[in-house]
Amino acid sequence: MFSNRFPLFLACALLFACKAPKPAAQHAALAPYGPAFAALWQQRSAEYKALCFQAYNFARLRLNEDLQRGASKPMAIVTDIDETVLDNSPYNVHVALKGENYSDKTWQEWTSKAIADTVPGALSFLKYAAEKGVHVYYITNRSEAERGVTLQNLQRWNFPDADNEHLIPKTTTSSKEERRLQVAKTHEIILLMGDNLGDFSAIFEKQPADKREAATKQAAAEFGSRFIVLPNPMYGDWLPALFQYNYKQNIDSILQTQLKNY
Repeated sequence: MFSNRFPLFLACALLFACKAPKPAAQHAALAPYGPAFAALWQQRSAEYKALCFQAYNFARLRLNEDLQRGASKPMAIVTDIDETVLDNSPYNVHVALKGENYSDKTWQEWTSKAIADTVPGALSFLKYAAEKGVHVYYITNRSEAERGVTLQNLQRWNFPDADNEHLIPKTTTSSKEERRLQVAKTHEIILLMGDNLGDFSAIFEKQPADKREAATKQAAAEFGSRFIVLPNPMYGDWLPALFQYNYKQNIDSILQTQLKNY
């Protein structure tokens, strides 16, 4: 999911500042590379791949349990796209190394290429689910204007159900609740997959950090059961939640109050 790409370099710049005081000019030089470091972890660390495989292994276990149980309606998996089945880390590297932040313009330049690679484990799991007769719905906060290129990218890798019926992009709101409910009218949603808590339930949406934590604890039994979470170190709601989505605040001072030290 990509609805909240708050510039991670601000957080990373602060971390550098806390670790080893340096002249302000050097801080500024380091700042743009924060997102690149996050993307580097996603692209090159074996741990990232291990976490993805772990998530999809759990998904397969839960799917098999649901298949044995059966359902009164056709079964469906609802999945996010970005950083859940498609890896957009090259985009984050591209804008970071140019010293830029996310923008709709540069994002759509990237998605128009339809070349995003797959998230480890995603394709094999969804193909397995489709072979078992489970429908796959892609609920994404990509725009309707990106429908064609998004389908092209999914079809490039032969993702199942990569068609207009099963792709549900954002229209008027970034909340996915109404779109999930629409799928639930005709299908039993057995699994929800995503990299951001808003991909799973409305209880997480636009909540400050403490309420997101409380809601996460409340839903603890769902994670690894019905909710399958993929790692995304590059962006998400977790950072703007720290300052209650007020982008006019001084982010550095807020982060200083949030970071734990000894």
